[in-house]
Amino acid sequence: MGAFFGTLSAPPCHSLSLVSAQFTLTASLISRLRRIASVGIVLLLAACASTPPTPEGFYRVQRGDTLTRIARDNGQTVRALMNMNGIKDPNAIDVGQLIRVRSGATASTSSGGSATGGKPQTTQPPVRTPRPTTTPARSISLAWPAEGKLARGFNGSSHNGLTIANTAGTPVTAAAAGTVAYSGSGLRGYGNMIIVRHDGQYLSIYAHNRKLLVSEGQKVTRGQRIAEMGNSDSSQVGLYFELRYDGKSVDPTRFLPKR
Repeated sequence: MGAFFGTLSAPPCHSLSLVSAQFTLTASLISRLRRIASVGIVLLLAACASTPPTPEGFYRVQRGDTLTRIARDNGQTVRALMNMNGIKDPNAIDVGQLIRVRSGATASTSSGGSATGGKPQTTQPPVRTPRPTTTPARSISLAWPAEGKLARGFNGSSHNGLTIANTAGTPVTAAAAGTVAYSGSGLRGYGNMIIVRHDGQYLSIYAHNRKLLVSEGQKVTRGQRIAEMGNSDSSQVGLYFELRYDGKSVDPTRFLPKR
């Protein structure tokens, strides 16, 4: 995986023109290859990442779900969920979509019962087995990527990063120096996201931003402003910050100063 995230580099004592001549690489092709690599990072992240955190009072649609089943499992009616979420067609829900299942801070059960006419059924949430802790071969020193309240911490199973809450527009900064490997909104559930590649097989992820301020391939320094906090693909304003080593999530607080 480390090789996948590597940059295109010339062999020692070779010029870029010579490399281009040897491999028939044009500037346009190099640009396309870089873009393909960026897309590859996003696809790989989607394949190996855990599901992004689901806000309280919401349900994230899984493969095979129906609105009827979601309503039944949460003590609601299909009509109630359609009204709460502005859904016009009960059959038009997508995997990964967030469905509001509570009308307020506490769960409410509609007096109408379930859409199928039966009693609401209670299902136990799946038991998640925490991933084995990865011990990085090299350490990394991080700076906090944003000011704000630590709304949710790393637990290694259902939440593989940190959620930092603050107001929209709060500066988001690079936790360490590196190169922007991705800047965009191509991965559902993460909103406007930036991925920075660091030395030692580390990646840092900054999701749900309002505005992205850096582009792919750009070098960034520790503490440099790279985005503005927002709530893209999220119900609340906040930064979702994740650190990966060799493709696996690690607890960022192990490398962050105490505050």
